[in-house]
Formats: sequence, C-alpha cells, structure tokens
Amino acid sequence: MTDEPALMSLAHGGGCGCKIAPGVLSELLAKMPGLPVPPDLLIGTASSDDAAVYRLNDTQALVATTDFFMPVVNDPYDFGRIAATNALSDVYAMGGRPILALALLGMPIAKLSTATIGRILEGGAAACAAAGIPVAGGHSIDSVEPIYGLVALGLVHPDRVRANTGARPGDLLILGKPLGTGVMSAALKKGLLDADGYARMIDTTTRLNTPGPDLAALDGVHALTDVTGFGLAGHALELARGAGCRAVLDWDAVPVMDGVRALLAAGCATGASDRNWESYGASVRLPDGFAEDDRALLTDPQTSGGLLVSAAPDTAGAVLEVFARHGFEAAARIGRIEAADGTAPGVVLG
Repeated sequence: MTDEPALMSLAHGGGCGCKIAPGVLSELLAKMPGLPVPPDLLIGTASSDDAAVYRLNDTQALVATTDFFMPVVNDPYDFGRIAATNALSDVYAMGGRPILALALLGMPIAKLSTATIGRILEGGAAACAAAGIPVAGGHSIDSVEPIYGLVALGLVHPDRVRANTGARPGDLLILGKPLGTGVMSAALKKGLLDADGYARMIDTTTRLNTPGPDLAALDGVHALTDVTGFGLAGHALELARGAGCRAVLDWDAVPVMDGVRALLAAGCATGASDRNWESYGASVRLPDGFAEDDRALLTDPQTSGGLLVSAAPDTAGAVLEVFARHGFEAAARIGRIEAADGTAPGVVLG
C-alpha cells in the first residue's frame, strides 16, 4: 500500500482522551437496568472501579477488565505497546497480577496495510510479554477508525483487592507517574513534540504499573486506582466520592513531565481536558488565580497513567519504597484525604 496515512490522522481522538466524558457516561450508566448481583462478585459497576472482581475461592479472585482506544501516536508498534500497557494497568490497579489477555482490534482495512496492522499487534504482544502473559486470542473487525486494546484477566487474593472506595480521612495520596501524556499527544499531532519529548512520552506510557500487587500487600494501603482518561482531578474525585471524603491536592508537589508546561503555553491542551472540566468541575475547588494551563493539566487525560494510592501516613514511606523498587522514580506524595465535614465529597487544590 502506497501513501499510507498516519495513524493519528485516521482518528477523531486518541488514547484515553477518547473516553466518553464522565458526566455523559454517568447518564448512560444510570439507565442500565438493575440486575441480580451474586455474592461472589466483589466489585461490579456500583463504584466505577478499574475492573470487575469475582471471588473464585478463599484464596483467589478473578480480575476482569477491558480497555481500547484510537491511536495516541503514529508509530504502530508504539501504539500497540501503549494500548496494551494501559489495559493491563486496570488489573494492577486492583492489586492483581495479569494472567492472560485477549486482543481487541478494529482497523480500516482499505486504508492501512497488513504490515502496519501487524506491527500494532506485535507491540501489544510485546507489552504482554513484558508482563509475563500470553495474548491468548481476541476479536477483529473492519472499522472506520483504528482501534486497539485488550481484555485483561488477572488474579488477586480476595483480602488484597484494593478498590477505589477505601480511602480514609488522614490518608496521604501518592501518585506513581508524572502528568502530561495528553498534552504530549496533542503536541505530537500538531508537529510540536521533539524527539526527546516523544521518548519521554513513550517511556511513561509503556511502563507497566507493576507496583500494584506489592502496594496491595501493604495493610496501610486503603485504596488504589490509576489516573487515565478523566485526569488527575477526575480520578481523585472518584476516590473522594467512594469514601465520602474530600481529596486535597498539593498542586506544587504533583510531578509533571519535562517540557509539558511549555507545550501547554504553546496551545497543546486537549479538548478532552475541557470536556472533563465541564463534567466534574463543579466538584473541584481551585485557589484564586489558578492558571488556565494548570487547570488544563489537572484535567488532562492520561493515557497509561500512574497509580494513585491512598495510604495511612505511617505506610507512605513503604509505598514510595515499592515505587522506587519498580523503577518509578517520579512517584511523589501529592495530597491527603480529609473528612468532608458535612459538605459534598470533592477535590480541593491546596
């Protein structure tokens, strides 16, 4: 195939920025009919968690999730790696260890060569191999836009499941990866991301969130989630609402990838950032004079973002040690959980 189009040119959005906005998603899910919930379904749809969890026996629970999206980069191999890493993250975010994956593939067959599509699959398989699991099957369709992702399955001890509802007042919040992947992808699409910036983006988006099971083994870790399409504010809000508390973020402590603020200043904020803000901004309190670029970064959709941990203060050091042992040098304490004191749960920028 000659003059093959760039992957990103075939999609109206990319990465986790393709997610349906939180407000619209809530409206859609509210119309779902109620169904019987078996007692062994430990986590289902009630808490908007990262994956479903079903108890198999006294020592094993199955973690089941799926995630897929349109290209966040133009290189097909990198796209496959990023999409697969992102999908596996939901297993790690529950405290689980992946055991196998199924590939989900939708491609415009008339526009992309089999060689390009094959490279996407190779990239996904490489991420799964790094996680120590096989791609054991999948499903494919001829679609208008390129789509790739995984069904990911894992195992966790029922006592080590870490939901997004367990945060407690007094907990500290720790973030495993720096922010900025949405901004970088927008810059790439505009031709404004240099080679060093691209390398940083690929490094963070293909880094498996392997600390998850070790974090879940710490008794003082009360809640886990990963920061993806709803941005840091959106996923912190999920923690706050799940616990009936408020999340107070120390914005100056939040890690940000090098070069991202300059890209924001150059106009590389994403449209999904604005959609996120429109969906949940009423539950986020910003300080006076908070810069618009900072607001865009606070709600920037993170593709294959970091784990967000809510842990007792005396466990925070151990959490950072786990991150460091797995190579997450940017992990940092970024805030705390406080009692709502009669107000609606929300996020406050301190």
